[in-house]
Amino acid sequence: MSPLPRRSLLKAAAAAGAAAPSLWTQGAQNAAAAPRAEAADADPVTLDWLEDGGLGAAPGSTVGVPWPRGAYREDQTFALTDADGKSVPVQSWPIAHWPDGSLKWTAHAVGSGSGKLTLTAGTPAAPEKRVTVGRRGGTIDVSTGVITARIATSGTTLVTSVTRGSTEIARDGRLVLLRQPEYEDGDRTTVRTERFDGTVSKVTVEQEGPVRAVVRIDGRHRKGGHGLLPFSLRLYFYAGADSFRMVHTITYDGKQEPGKASGDFVRGLGVRFTVPMRDAPYDRHIRIGGEGTGMLREAVKGITGLRRDPGTAVQEAQFEGKELPDPATWDQRVTTRLPYIPEWGDYTLSQLSADGFTLRKRTRKGYGWIGAGGGRRASGFGYVGGVGGGLSFGLRDFWEKFPAQLDVRDAHTDAAEVTLWLWSPEAQPMDLRFYHDGLGQDTFPEQLEGLNITYEDYEPGFGTPHGIARTSELLFWANASTPSAEQLAEQVGAVRVLPQLAAPPQQLIGAGVFGKGLFSEPDRSTPARARIEDHLDFLFTYYKDQVEQRRWYGFWDYGDIMHTYDTVRHQWRYDVGGYAWDNSELSPDLWLWYAYLRSGRADIFRFAEAMTRHTGEVDVYHLGKWAGLGTRHGVQHFADSAKQQRIANTTYRRHYYFLTADERVGDLMHANVDSDETFLALDPLRKIRTEPYTPDRNALSIGFGTDWSGLVSAWLTEWERRGPQWEKARARVLSTMETIAAQPNGFVQGSGLYDLDTGRFAVAGTPKVEVSHLSAVFGLNELCAELIDLVDMPEFEEAYYDYCRYFNASKAEQAARYGSDFGNLILFQGHSRLDAYAAVRTGDDKLAERAWRKFYDSDGYKESAPWRTERVSGPTALVAGREAPWVSTNDTALYGLAAIENLALLGDRMP
Repeated sequence: MSPLPRRSLLKAAAAAGAAAPSLWTQGAQNAAAAPRAEAADADPVTLDWLEDGGLGAAPGSTVGVPWPRGAYREDQTFALTDADGKSVPVQSWPIAHWPDGSLKWTAHAVGSGSGKLTLTAGTPAAPEKRVTVGRRGGTIDVSTGVITARIATSGTTLVTSVTRGSTEIARDGRLVLLRQPEYEDGDRTTVRTERFDGTVSKVTVEQEGPVRAVVRIDGRHRKGGHGLLPFSLRLYFYAGADSFRMVHTITYDGKQEPGKASGDFVRGLGVRFTVPMRDAPYDRHIRIGGEGTGMLREAVKGITGLRRDPGTAVQEAQFEGKELPDPATWDQRVTTRLPYIPEWGDYTLSQLSADGFTLRKRTRKGYGWIGAGGGRRASGFGYVGGVGGGLSFGLRDFWEKFPAQLDVRDAHTDAAEVTLWLWSPEAQPMDLRFYHDGLGQDTFPEQLEGLNITYEDYEPGFGTPHGIARTSELLFWANASTPSAEQLAEQVGAVRVLPQLAAPPQQLIGAGVFGKGLFSEPDRSTPARARIEDHLDFLFTYYKDQVEQRRWYGFWDYGDIMHTYDTVRHQWRYDVGGYAWDNSELSPDLWLWYAYLRSGRADIFRFAEAMTRHTGEVDVYHLGKWAGLGTRHGVQHFADSAKQQRIANTTYRRHYYFLTADERVGDLMHANVDSDETFLALDPLRKIRTEPYTPDRNALSIGFGTDWSGLVSAWLTEWERRGPQWEKARARVLSTMETIAAQPNGFVQGSGLYDLDTGRFAVAGTPKVEVSHLSAVFGLNELCAELIDLVDMPEFEEAYYDYCRYFNASKAEQAARYGSDFGNLILFQGHSRLDAYAAVRTGDDKLAERAWRKFYDSDGYKESAPWRTERVSGPTALVAGREAPWVSTNDTALYGLAAIENLALLGDRMP
């Protein structure tokens, strides 16, 4: 098949008509069945692992790779080879298309590999042991060629069994929720808990090999007729693997009211398996991960350290997890006394903070616990089994998302029980009540007064967690025997840092994705360039270090950063209204992702990954009346009454999805396709409107900046992915672009009346000037750069270029163009990237000069800033560390994006 010709993108209407039929779902499920296509004019891509070590003990890895427009058609197949030219089995499928129907992003799954891999057009190699999916009765069987998991389609058992060959390694995989109906402070409380079991409502096979299979399980935790916390799980299986991965999402739908002791307080949240124990007690082994690759290595019945010695070889074999010789061959002074050696059946490791874990054990229920050690940060890994096989298990981000816990119970019996607690039952209950009583802010004027003192936008009833979510990742290995120390270390490594393949920055840049020309590789070839690169490195390193120093960890918090620093207290303003958790304010997510795209740095990727997992789940509502909206920055991630599109913005999820093909993030993006409906539920400007306004589905007031950028990012992504609503989404993209451009003042008009039924803005009869410093700082520039590259609509281009020209212009220039100036604006440094973009697109030298002038000498960070940290310690600070009092997250996000984009666009025209 010949490649598509390289040409200018079709006119919007033609592009809409020429779009290929949807293969979004079919392309994923039948990836390997696509007919072979000849290579097009795209170079091979060298894929590499983010960290050293390759795949290691992980089940597999999936990577997204972008392609230039027109390079490959929909039915192109791909082959993968290692450094020696040997074929590596790969499963490929499309995850995004250009408007002309050619492939924009493809996903590639591998179940093996340790070094660099080369991806080319061609016929994929078939795996020696392929993944297969079979259905029978009420179960789905997934086989990797090494292990088989039987998945139930109903009931409270999710995974009926996991076998390796003919040996059952684990069974009865299930979800456990402990609810505490009352939470009273004080020392005279009675703690009562109720157990809810995860109950399956729907099972979907999303992929079925040959290299990768994915099974989605949806349901709800139930106790009798009472349901709580919907869940959505995905199980990932790779060809030839002895392990599988679980991505576990819960959505909080309980009720907790401020000032009240009764409510739906989660006391424990876990994943539980039963592990058959067939070996003799002295051949049964427990492994619990400590710090790093540290490990508690014990047997249920230990024969080391006894008063009588069974023999050095016997003791060493037990410590190594190997089968012991017949006790008849031991020193009989030990053999005859075996019944008098205790059998330790229960183990618990609890990590109740980011700084400490404890480990204890007991013989069985009802008997006393014995301390078995402790440390700072446990790996979240464990193993239970014996020489005849056993289950390894691990919870990713174990200490980062404390309180977490690992339990082994009844290992001395014929069936041990393993529970990975995402929320430890030994911790305080999950208290999500709003943190104050309202402080008398009952009316809008009073709430605006509160905003003017603490920067918190309070409104009664709005500080609710109902509808927020959290995703966790778990790994499980079905071992043929107790793993060696080296194998255990590899498994621990996979739990702590899940191996990830990545395309190089050159491919991301060359494909023209995420805004053509907006990012380039770091370049220190001149002193001016080097200084900016140093500043970018300083800012990232500072925030990475602040996460550790300030302990920005916890189940609901990990992944976010703070908004503003309190220079008097030498502390971030964690308790001051809108200055606390950042919640994506001014797009730090984008700063981090563009920093990764240009550099390929693993540490930046991991930081951005954690932020994406957090901001897309915790800061956004996924059910209830505000589903599709996010919450503005605040003391709690859900506290502020500003529930808006700008925080739920799909723009912040796109990078992680396309780089990894992560299905959960794909769910989040698809859920936003109809989020224009949220403007019926809540008016974001309700507190400051001066004219009467009632939401009308045919005349909804929607801003062209923070509102539209959130909406259009979801529509664009659905269109590119060929999702279930891609045709509607494409129409919304084109119709809103057209009707914004048709406004008397284009983007400067500020807002318009949007019709939910037609997807169009009404064109205003008279011009107005309505410009906010916030309009373009939630991804508008990056989205418009993508849209302008995708859609040939000159009127839209000119409307956006005009906005770019005049935001940073003088008031006189603004008034001369629009009849009035834009008022008192701020954030000029961040907007310098708009100058740079428009300068390159229009060839305007004056704009290019202004871009650097505003970058260097307006607001934000200047070259004269300290660009260093200072030592802070007790009694000034809680813990010793470093501070940079002049740093704020708003300025960091804006400086970071402006620096990256200005260097890419105008790096050769620096003053």
